[in-house]
Amino acid sequence: MNTLDAIAQRRSIKKFDPDHKFTDQEFQTFMDHVILSPTSFNIQNWRFVLVEDDALRAQIRGAAWDQVQVTDSSLLFALCADVKAWEKEPQRYWKNAAQETQDILVPMIGQFYEGREELQRDEGIRSIGIAAQTMMLAAKAMGYDSCPMIGFDPDAVSELIKLPENHIVGMLLAIGKAAAPANPRGGQLPLEDVLIRNTF
Repeated sequence: MNTLDAIAQRRSIKKFDPDHKFTDQEFQTFMDHVILSPTSFNIQNWRFVLVEDDALRAQIRGAAWDQVQVTDSSLLFALCADVKAWEKEPQRYWKNAAQETQDILVPMIGQFYEGREELQRDEGIRSIGIAAQTMMLAAKAMGYDSCPMIGFDPDAVSELIKLPENHIVGMLLAIGKAAAPANPRGGQLPLEDVLIRNTF
């Protein structure tokens, strides 16, 4: 599917076919593309928690306003980020780069993030958002639909997935075969309301 078509056709689907399963090859292809999502300094700070256990999904549904897509989608992810990824063996993020590039960028990672807790968290949220869009467009290109979700109790979900220290959960993402079309679009703002040229 053309990328522009995937963007235009992507909608948030609430009802999925609960019997549909991804094949192993489909899942591998999907994830191989997802991990190409960009991150600042290539720190790859996203963490994709694939929730496969039915009982755990049911518990998460209870923490997500009983939204049916949590249990009925083919795939359910909790999209998380390791806010301390920047300090964990940073040389591995540039291991394939030329030595002169490594010598510049690897020390720069620590200089940029050290002691800047708010920036570290913001970076995690940014990475989650970029990865989520990659996932939704990849799903659409493969003939699947998706539903990004912030309607859940993040503390409860964090406890259920045993979220480690220094990690955050940004959203849930349900992916699968649509069992019903999306509702009509609620209404797009005119471009002139959202496009600012140069300054406000």
